[in-house]
Amino acid sequence: MLWRLPASVRSLSFSAPRGTLRAYSADATMRCSSANPLRILFCGSDNFSVASLRALDNAKREVSGLIHSVDVVHRPAKHTGRGLKTLKEVPVAHVATEELKLATHVIDTFTGWTPPVPIDLIIAVSFGLFVPPRILSLAKYGGINVHPSLLPDLRGPAPIEHAILKRRERTGVSVQTLHPEHFDQGTILAQAPAPGIQINRNTIIAALQDQLAQAGAQMLVDVLKHKKYISPHEDVGWYANSSEPIDHAPKITKQDRFVDFDTKTMDDIQAMHLALGDLWLILPNGQRLVIHKTNDIQKRDAVRREHNIWKDEGFPTPFFRAACGRIGMIVSSTYAGQRAGQGNRKAMQVLFKQDRTW
Repeated sequence: MLWRLPASVRSLSFSAPRGTLRAYSADATMRCSSANPLRILFCGSDNFSVASLRALDNAKREVSGLIHSVDVVHRPAKHTGRGLKTLKEVPVAHVATEELKLATHVIDTFTGWTPPVPIDLIIAVSFGLFVPPRILSLAKYGGINVHPSLLPDLRGPAPIEHAILKRRERTGVSVQTLHPEHFDQGTILAQAPAPGIQINRNTIIAALQDQLAQAGAQMLVDVLKHKKYISPHEDVGWYANSSEPIDHAPKITKQDRFVDFDTKTMDDIQAMHLALGDLWLILPNGQRLVIHKTNDIQKRDAVRREHNIWKDEGFPTPFFRAACGRIGMIVSSTYAGQRAGQGNRKAMQVLFKQDRTW
């Protein structure tokens, strides 16, 4: 498709003189014929990276002469849950070994590790580890990365979450070269076309991640087909030249899920739910309440209240007032250390004591 080609190529398609276009076509043919089938080292972890891995495996089977082999590098399983008793494997591990039957390499650091096979290109997608120059130098064509944002906007490890948290109207995907010293500062080889991919108001992170993952996977294969990973690289990023905002997307922490009713508006809280899922607050007794679902009851508080979370007689759920003055209801919650989803009952008891003692 035309939009997947660099901007300069798209403009040539419409306006370049015939001789110029023939010269470019000859150069493209030479570029395509100069590369042997790729031995790829794929570095991935989550479901976003799984889409790109599946696309590479499919291209290996369907596009003659494009890919020779794909080896997969992933992080080891981590202990999670209460007491750290559950061992959780990264999604790409199961897909690589059980579904696609690919060779895998489990590492938690590149220090002291060397790929056991010759490689032509490193592809890192939502990997989480920085690929050092020592490893990049082992690959004939260096490395490339699929990043779910319109770079340079939302550089960092959590661009999808921050696109929703910052209530961006649009986002996108960029395929960039791997920079030898910094995350997300490579040359942009492909980027979702202007104005980007729309984010609907009520889009949850899982749906947006899947949409961007599929777009990124197709864009990655197109970059390989057109040999854009071969130097010299042409920067085709358009977002940096637009008037749109540019911000960072740091790692999501536990504190990002904390709801402070003194500073968070109702729109903020709704965006947090969409981007991060469960949130949490501290009740008057100092205990944590995990919030699974809230409702905006579409009105502002007309009563002067001492507290921003309270109980009303005749209602089984707590009410809260956001920083903007709008009133919400905690529909479902879990009280720390007790049965999941049953937190409202305990919270109401705590709030009843608050009304009597405060």
